Amino acid sequence: MPEGNGGSAPDRLTPVLRPVRAGNGFEEALEQILQVVRLGLVPAGGRLPAERELAERLGVSRVTLREVLKVLRDQGLLQARRGRYGGTFVLPRPDTGGADELRRRVAGVDLEDVLRFREVLEVGAAGLCAAHGLTGGRAARLRAALDATHDAPPAEYRRRDTLLHLALAELCGSPTLAAQYAAVRASVNGLLDCIPLLVRNLEHSQRQHTALVGAVLDGDADGAREIMREHCAGTAALLRGFLA
Repeated sequence: MPEGNGGSAPDRLTPVLRPVRAGNGFEEALEQILQVVRLGLVPAGGRLPAERELAERLGVSRVTLREVLKVLRDQGLLQARRGRYGGTFVLPRPDTGGADELRRRVAGVDLEDVLRFREVLEVGAAGLCAAHGLTGGRAARLRAALDATHDAPPAEYRRRDTLLHLALAELCGSPTLAAQYAAVRASVNGLLDCIPLLVRNLEHSQRQHTALVGAVLDGDADGAREIMREHCAGTAALLRGFLA
């Protein structure tokens, strides 16, 4: 089982790890495992699933998977450990380079396209969750994800924030939307890692999270969409501000 998934807990890797298409096995497997790392689905110090499980989920040979893992080890993202408690572990992320590093990363992406696509997916997912209704274990999962953000120390906040948003994407009932959201969120996280955590921003974000989850669980689709739209706009403004 992936780190942090015990018993009947939802598999956080489901929206990311899926069989690759023939012809691009190495590249697509590399992309998906990078998403797992960038999204914090396995936290720093956590262990990836065993090679056999990863290869089966990705639909690649273990030889191809080992080539992928070697690349990520060479990049300082993963570490192999031997012995009874060995495996492949996620390494802590190095310190970021602030605004200069943010500008470097943004140069390689269409920022406005990424932000708009994220908004479309997030607003849609929130509306669908509210309209279709979340009950029982699904509602409990969303509440637990929200509670985890409230209890998060600063160093863990963005990872738990990501898990809350991924939960909404998964619970909306569209695996395709969840997979697309995981990909775009990985891009956004790569940019957010370059800017500091701002206490006032986190407090505002938490108020929005609480209102959002409340609207979803109350079945208020219009309210959920509007809160999520404002929430996405806040992240966009923060990134644009550091780029100004």
